[in-house]
Amino acid sequence: MIISIASGKGGTGKTTVATNLALSFDSGVQLLDCDVEEPNAHLFIHPTFDKTETVTTSVPEVDEKKCNLCGKCGEICQFKAIIVIGETVLPFPELCHSCGGCMEVCPEGAITEKGRELGIIQKGYRSGLEFIHGKLRVGEAMSPPLIRKVRSFTSSDKLTIIDAPPGTSCPVITSMEGADFVVLVTEPTPFGLHDLKLAVGAVKVLDIPFGLIINRSDIGDDKVAEYAHNEGIPILMEIPFDRRIAEAYSKGDVLVKVMPEWKTAFLVLYDRIEEILKAKKHEFFYIHGHKVSASGYK
Repeated sequence: MIISIASGKGGTGKTTVATNLALSFDSGVQLLDCDVEEPNAHLFIHPTFDKTETVTTSVPEVDEKKCNLCGKCGEICQFKAIIVIGETVLPFPELCHSCGGCMEVCPEGAITEKGRELGIIQKGYRSGLEFIHGKLRVGEAMSPPLIRKVRSFTSSDKLTIIDAPPGTSCPVITSMEGADFVVLVTEPTPFGLHDLKLAVGAVKVLDIPFGLIINRSDIGDDKVAEYAHNEGIPILMEIPFDRRIAEAYSKGDVLVKVMPEWKTAFLVLYDRIEEILKAKKHEFFYIHGHKVSASGYK
């Protein structure tokens, strides 16, 4: 099973949920930190890293001696990563999405590919937990290719927990795509509710089952709970505003170790997710590859 932990905004407690859920199990779990711009799960996991890999992406390189300045490369590129100006071909590697289209349409074979560094992948362990995260190169704008590389380490025989980036943009979508379940972490504030609605919209587009965790649930107002009730979104867990939790977080400790009762709470959270997924399997079935609602089928 793949569970992606996401949020519409930063600072809601997404990493707290991801790390504690992962460490609630004794074995058979991997945690992928896909917040490659600011990975911080390792500060709580304290893994022993044994592998580091540099990740590159393919970008065009033009042989100007072969180029006839036809401009077909610029016409096919939807991201304006390569253009012809006068008698010069200008590639913009930072805009390139590595589709290879410019190379395919070049009639003179003047375009080849070269590697551009995106960042690094590090892999390590803590007891029975496998941990992998990516670190985007400083100044690099293209995080989805590095996130996809982190996700390529997903193991089919383990529970995979993904710590997604905050927000609702391309990096978050890349972290959620293909997940079996998405846990949205929010806080009961106007900002939390506003960004939660954006995140819910993104998950619905991906058509992935999801539920909600309300962090610092005893502050703010009841608008988030009211929204979840009206939208039929299950509230999987509520985490109160507790000084002991804040102290553990500030020291880089995890709740399931400092406050063992939370280990039971996170295992119950996992059971709730399993129950929802089992119910979803009975809610729909497939006819000739098309998903059909069991309740509406005659």
